[in-house]
Order: sequence, then C-alpha cells, then structure tokens
Amino acid sequence: MKKLSKKRKEMLEKFDKQEIFSPEAGIKLMKELATANFDESVELHVNLGVDSRHADQQVRGAIVLPNGTGNETKVLVLAKGDKADEARAAGADFVGADDMVERIQTENWFEFDVIVATPDMMGKIGRLGRVLGPKGLMPSPKSGTVTFDVTNAVKEIKAGKVEYRVEKANLIHVAIGKISFDENALLENLNTMMGALIHDRPAASKGKYIKRVTIASTMGPGIKLDETSF
Repeated sequence: MKKLSKKRKEMLEKFDKQEIFSPEAGIKLMKELATANFDESVELHVNLGVDSRHADQQVRGAIVLPNGTGNETKVLVLAKGDKADEARAAGADFVGADDMVERIQTENWFEFDVIVATPDMMGKIGRLGRVLGPKGLMPSPKSGTVTFDVTNAVKEIKAGKVEYRVEKANLIHVAIGKISFDENALLENLNTMMGALIHDRPAASKGKYIKRVTIASTMGPGIKLDETSF
C-alpha cells in the first residue's frame, strides 16, 4: 500500500464507521478513501432478513452488470461435440468433457473462475460436488451455468455476469466493479445488483428483508449505505 498523505490520514480519522450514507455519497467517499497502489475491487455486502438454513429462504442467482466487473473471468465449458465447438467460438478459455472432469478430480486443477456445463454432462460433474461446492464453482441452472446455450452463457460471463448466493451468515458478498470506474458506472452496477436481490426475495422471508448494505474497496473501510434508498 502506498504511503498515506496527510490529507488522507485526516480524512480517515474523521470517517465515522457508524455513519450511514446515500449510495451516491457512499461511492464518492469510498473512492476518496481508496489508498492502494493497484486497481482495487469494489465489494458489496448485503445482510438479508432470511434464514439460510431453510431451503425456501435461499437467495441465489446471476446477473449481467451493465458496466461489467473489471475482472477477466476465465471460463471452463464442459460439453461435447458441436456444443464444445460453440464454446470455443464464443471465447471460452478451456473446453472439454471427461478429460476436464478427470483433470479436476486427479490433478486438483482450478485455473478457471466459472464452469458452464451442458445438462448431459451433469451426471459426471456430480462426482466433483465435494470439491466444486465449497469453492462455489458447481454449475447451476439457477445461475444459467447449466445450459445448452453455451454461446450466450460464455458471452454473458465475459461481459460481466456475476453470481450471488446467500452465505451461512445470511450475507451476500459480490464484486460490483473496480475503484477506477467512474461514480456513475459504480452506482449503476450497485443499483442493478440491489434490484436483483430485491426481485429474488423469497416468499418465506418475513419482516425486514434488506437489513444492512455496505460497500468497500479491497483495502478500504466498509461504508454503510442507507438500505431504504433501494
């Protein structure tokens, strides 16, 4: 991390972590407080009024952020024949079938960020559940990563599609851009992500659904946003 200027030190000292900001003000402050000498990711944390222990209160999905994430996502497609050819043409980084399943299983190979699989491959991929599940890499119809339309799936992921899933602490954690994005681009990505979460509210969720919203750059402090603004 680069050395903080006197002005930035004073800014951090004055920053009240308990203060709640509008989305616009929060994004502006986050950019002002970013101190790393690399392009930090912008992370969104949302505490939800659900009980993730219950199947009917799961929140999971995927959405294409209008301004992307700023990250290069490596995609592995598990498919055969024409579908494998389509995946290569769409820009997949790795394409295969039984050979790739075996490579993951025997070599502990994970040089990819997302797996897209055709439905006919899921029987074999199921054997990898124990290693893919904890890493959040298991393909799912809900997230659009189990499909015969591999061309569209690969293109959406490359364009900035992000998956989200409620964790045990009833928390959603997802990257929504880079600190180098301008404020309007970050705000648009934030609003799109929050809109998706609100749309996916489980019917079984009672009471307040969006409990707390926080944004932060990779090395920066968490900044609380007014959840009612969404």
